[in-house]
Amino acid sequence: MGLFTKSPATTFLPRPTARTPLLEPLAPVRATPAQRRTTHMAASLLLDYPDTRTLAAAHEVRDVVGQLPDPVQVRLCAFLDDLEAGEPAALEARYVATFDLKRKCSMYLSYYAAGDTRKRGMALVRFVQAYRAAGWEVDGEELPDYLPMALEFSARARTRDEERIAAGLLGSHRQGIEVLRSALAATPSQYALVVEAVCLTLPPLDAETERRYLELVTSGPPTEMVGLSAMGPLEPFAPTGAPPEEVRR
Repeated sequence: MGLFTKSPATTFLPRPTARTPLLEPLAPVRATPAQRRTTHMAASLLLDYPDTRTLAAAHEVRDVVGQLPDPVQVRLCAFLDDLEAGEPAALEARYVATFDLKRKCSMYLSYYAAGDTRKRGMALVRFVQAYRAAGWEVDGEELPDYLPMALEFSARARTRDEERIAAGLLGSHRQGIEVLRSALAATPSQYALVVEAVCLTLPPLDAETERRYLELVTSGPPTEMVGLSAMGPLEPFAPTGAPPEEVRR
C-alpha cells in the first residue's frame, strides 16, 4: 500500500439520526507481535479501495493468513473468499456505498471523537506528529487518521518506541474502531470481518473506552459548524452528486 515514506472547504452534512446497535466487545486472542503486525498489514490492504492493486494484494494476504490465530484467520479467509468471488465493478460500488455514503461507517478515526468540530484539526495534527515521532512521513492523498494508514503504521513498527506510538494511536481511537465495527455489522457488510480481525489483536477495552464507545453509539459524533472552513477538506464528505439522504444514513 505504501502510505508512508521514511523521513531523514468541505460541506458537512447534519449528524445522522440512525442509531447503531451495540455489540459486545470481542475478547482478544493470543497473538505474537509478528502475528499482530501481519494482521494489521492484511487489514490495511483489505480495507483500502478495491482497485486492481488491492485485489492483487489480496492474493498475498491469502498466502500469510494461515500463520494467524484461528479466529483471525477464519474472518480474513471469509472476507477473502467474498472478495475473490466478486466482480471488480460490483466490489468498487459496494465499497463506495459502504464507506463513502454512510457517515456512521467512516474510515477516519478522529471523526468519531471530534466529529465536525474544530477539535478535528488538532486531532489530525496529532496523527501527523505521532508518525513523525517514529520517523515516518505521510506519503499519500489520504488524511493521517485513515484507518488503513494507522494499521499500516502499526504493521511497520519494529522498534519498541514505534510499537508504543502505534499502540497509542489505535488505543486512543479504539472507541471509533468499535463504532465502525458495530456499524458495519449492522449494515450488514463483509468488511465487518476485517475490522473484527483487527479488534481481536487489540488489548481488551478498558472501562473508560467502553463508556466512550457507548456514548458515541448513542449520541453520534459531536457537530460544530463554526470555524471549520479554514481546516481544509476533512472526510467524511458528500461525494459529488450523492443524494443527501444516502449520505445521512
